[in-house]
Amino acid sequence: MRVLIVEDDEDLRYGVAGALRSAGLAVDTAADLPEADESLTVNEYDCVVFDRILPAGDALDYVRERRDAGWTPAVLFLTARDSTADRVAGFEHGGDDYLVKPFATAELIARVRNLCRRGQVTRPPVLRHADIELDTARRQARRAGVLLTLTGKEFAVLEQLMIREGGVVGRGVLIEHCWDAMAEPLSNVVDVVIANLRRKLGDPQPIVTVRGAGYRLT
Repeated sequence: MRVLIVEDDEDLRYGVAGALRSAGLAVDTAADLPEADESLTVNEYDCVVFDRILPAGDALDYVRERRDAGWTPAVLFLTARDSTADRVAGFEHGGDDYLVKPFATAELIARVRNLCRRGQVTRPPVLRHADIELDTARRQARRAGVLLTLTGKEFAVLEQLMIREGGVVGRGVLIEHCWDAMAEPLSNVVDVVIANLRRKLGDPQPIVTVRGAGYRLT
């Protein structure tokens, strides 16, 4: 799952991004609305976290304009504006959730994860392929009933493979959904994670390479 943080306070921006990355999410950041607009133009996000008052204006108006144009990602407003009127305005302008600063990091992570899943309502909370089971809510993976110890990236890659069960998943798709903008598409990060994932899944090996196209489960 990929998230964009739009926050002009540098310390808070990187603090929130670090917490979400530690929770296994791919995270990009923007310091203002023009920078956010650029990221939203070239990338797909499951959730966008907006501070309300930014150098270029109120994020409420920006979100409302994008919603009117058919924009669908989940939106969380993360702001110090805590009146009932502010909260109501947040929802009326297209927000899906509203969290007031100061906040508990664990609550923010839980809310963002919930919003990411909400945009995938047709997906069951537990994914299964043969004897592999992936509980996306609890972030647990099992094979033949045995709990696997996966890193955040390994879990994310396996999730993408299971979502597209039987289909070929290209490296570009994995980069798009499992890594943030700091990832180098030409590096071997995908190969390393796939290799580690194969080792942890064991035999018979469920991940096959489709030469020139990507990977799939078999």
